[in-house]
Amino acid sequence: MNTNPIFSRGFKRPPLSYTITPVTTARQLNEFIRVPVTLYANNPHWITPLDIERKGILDPKQNPYFDHAEAQYWIATDDKGRPVGRISAQIDQLSLEANHPTTGHFGMLAAIEDQALVEALLDTAKDWLKARGMTAMQGPFNLSINQELGILVDGFDTPPMMMMPHDPPYLGALVEAAGLRKVKDLLAYIRSTHDYFPERFRRLAERSNTTRISMRMLNMKNYDKEIQDLVCIYNEGWHTNWGFVPMTEKEVAHMASELKPLIKDELAWFADIDGEPAAFIVCLPDINDAIADLNGKLLPFGWAKLLWRLKVKGVSTARVLLMGVRKKHSEGMLGKIMPFRLIYALEQCLYDSSIKRVEMSWILEDNMPVRRMIESLGGEAYKTYRMYETDI
Repeated sequence: MNTNPIFSRGFKRPPLSYTITPVTTARQLNEFIRVPVTLYANNPHWITPLDIERKGILDPKQNPYFDHAEAQYWIATDDKGRPVGRISAQIDQLSLEANHPTTGHFGMLAAIEDQALVEALLDTAKDWLKARGMTAMQGPFNLSINQELGILVDGFDTPPMMMMPHDPPYLGALVEAAGLRKVKDLLAYIRSTHDYFPERFRRLAERSNTTRISMRMLNMKNYDKEIQDLVCIYNEGWHTNWGFVPMTEKEVAHMASELKPLIKDELAWFADIDGEPAAFIVCLPDINDAIADLNGKLLPFGWAKLLWRLKVKGVSTARVLLMGVRKKHSEGMLGKIMPFRLIYALEQCLYDSSIKRVEMSWILEDNMPVRRMIESLGGEAYKTYRMYETDI
């Protein structure tokens, strides 16, 4: 088997021998998924993702991302065979076309606090990418920009919300010490659902009642078409953003299937102009609030607990996962009104629900129009996720 032995250095404890092994079997993939569970078990804010959800992302047979991408995973173990780290490397053809033609990605990074280990994991990913013609590496992407990304560098004192990573405070520092440089920070904002909508913005939102804009909840009876419209607006409205990669039809269908059990029509809104979908917002109940004690397992009783917490008890947090305005409206007055109207409509529904706090994420650090809008409504930036890059 092709392995890459390395050794730690600069530590007071006796040096440990690490072996980095490529994942080639289903059993190894299951081990890869569980690596951070072992490493971060003592982190009070770590929430173990559901194993079935992780496998759905990482298994090429399940994730349509692999129709246009390839990836390799590695597990690092110590001299006693215990997991001490993991990493992935991936090449996304759509990202190469949309962004830089020779920039590959790394992701799924987890490791104990050991500089030599982190450097070796990153070098392993770089070597794999270099052998396939890449000249630069960015990440972490888990696995694409349309899924999880970034390393948490600020905001360690609260658990992550759904589809957002959580890392120990040392990880970003070790990555930077390995020579990777910051390329972009991503912000997560938090807001209480019981903070009143500021009066001047309430008036701005309600002005849309006298314009061509009509507000409506997502129609679950026409769910597939609604999701197609949503992604069309998203692809059109965000295509100039840093790192953007459009979602394919198969990815749209896959996302629609994955999100359907979580979507509540009163938490997903469209703004139509002259009968055409022009903008949207999607807020999802935070599944992390419902799985925190399941340790990633749905059997034997996890399914029952999850369904009861989501459908009966309700969760206390939610995340605004998606929001967008169709390009042709984005620069005009209607484009400026619609986001406020969408948030206002959503908040009326959240106010009487079990949800007490809502996260809006992720927001690019230099997307000042969106940042100013959120901050004007009382949102507070409470977590920062960092993207890195390096030449190969």
